Amino acid sequence: MLVELVKCFGRLRLWEQFLAVIVPFFYLPYLSARKKPAYSDPLIYPREKKGPAREWLDAVVFAVVAATIIRTFLVEAYTIPTSSMEKSLLVGDFLFVSKISYGPKIPNTPIAFPFVHHTLPWSQTAKSYVEWLSLPYYRFAGLDKVSRYDAVVFNYPAGDTLSDRFQSNVSYYSLIREYGRSRVWSDTRNFGNIISRPVDKRENYIKRCVGLPGDTIQVINANLHINGKPSVVPGTLQFKYMVKTDGTGINQRIIDKLNITEGKRSNNPDEYYFWVSQDVADELKQLSNVKEVTKVIEDAGVWSPEVFPNSENFPWNVDNFGPLPIPKAGQVIQLNLTNLPIYERIIHAYEGNELMVKENKIYINGTETNTYTIKMDYYWMMGDNRHNSADSRIWGFVPNDHIVGKAVFVWLSLDPNKSLFGGKIRFNKSMRLVK
Repeated sequence: MLVELVKCFGRLRLWEQFLAVIVPFFYLPYLSARKKPAYSDPLIYPREKKGPAREWLDAVVFAVVAATIIRTFLVEAYTIPTSSMEKSLLVGDFLFVSKISYGPKIPNTPIAFPFVHHTLPWSQTAKSYVEWLSLPYYRFAGLDKVSRYDAVVFNYPAGDTLSDRFQSNVSYYSLIREYGRSRVWSDTRNFGNIISRPVDKRENYIKRCVGLPGDTIQVINANLHINGKPSVVPGTLQFKYMVKTDGTGINQRIIDKLNITEGKRSNNPDEYYFWVSQDVADELKQLSNVKEVTKVIEDAGVWSPEVFPNSENFPWNVDNFGPLPIPKAGQVIQLNLTNLPIYERIIHAYEGNELMVKENKIYINGTETNTYTIKMDYYWMMGDNRHNSADSRIWGFVPNDHIVGKAVFVWLSLDPNKSLFGGKIRFNKSMRLVK
């Protein structure tokens, strides 16, 4: 359609049609701004004879453009790389993510190498996009809004800055807390170069949305509470359990039968650690050589520095966390030096304000203040594998402009630990809706 449109303005060259398809939001206004733009009937021009090379080129360009439009605005294929959503979603699941569920976003970086995310396939560090052309955030209307317990794909909020040595495997902010900013930035041998990424090129994560704008979330002894009530998550939750035996081992066939994919033996020969659901833990208790099965829970009041908001003012850990209100657009929050760690990334990193503390006073964009009006909605995401998930308990709120889409359908599930003819294809987990 875009090609036919520019033909009506006499733009018949391949590069002109290419610009109309790739950057229509720039090229079409450019045509309209030229002096005396006039309609030109494309039928009056002689039909161009195309050789085999040009036919192939046209076919390839059409396929690339069509696929890019589909994956940008309609649906995109993803794979599950980690176990953070087990047993709801498994490592090796191939799924479709709907962009139209919450509304597709205009790419921040419209000029990029097709079919890759942020890095060129033949390089570990070369960017797959250009930054000299960037677009502001805009989301088209979607079919629905993010609902509680949706499996949501989003851009990793803490991925705005990272070490190209560690990429997103180790958070830049955790490196800063452990080694100090000066060393991380100067020691390129150990940390590589420090780079930044626009929102749409940050790593894609998938978690379950458990907290909506305006909710208050709290974790009590590993159990999630929303607005003061225990939550009932539709997926199968997993936790870490310590399994103590009489000294004899647990047969591998039993482990396979119970579909246990994560576990290890402790330094004590009679102790195991397994990441399993409550149902599997109950089955382990029935084994004749098992003496004790205990959920591993961190005590309340024991502060974990890696847990959001990374402040001693909030002595929280992954099992005992909050209560914490989730900000919503238009909300006016009271600011002080105690609660500032909760909101500083919202104010500075997500909503683009200059934030400074000077002489125990808070300044936003150069003005002293003790209030701030939230501009965007925020969400709280957690993995179903609660004791093996880097989620909002670690890096905090997920801004609305980071939301990518809704996981809707698993079309193939492959077991990475099995051979092709040894049960690699998990037929019972393929061709299913995501719950």
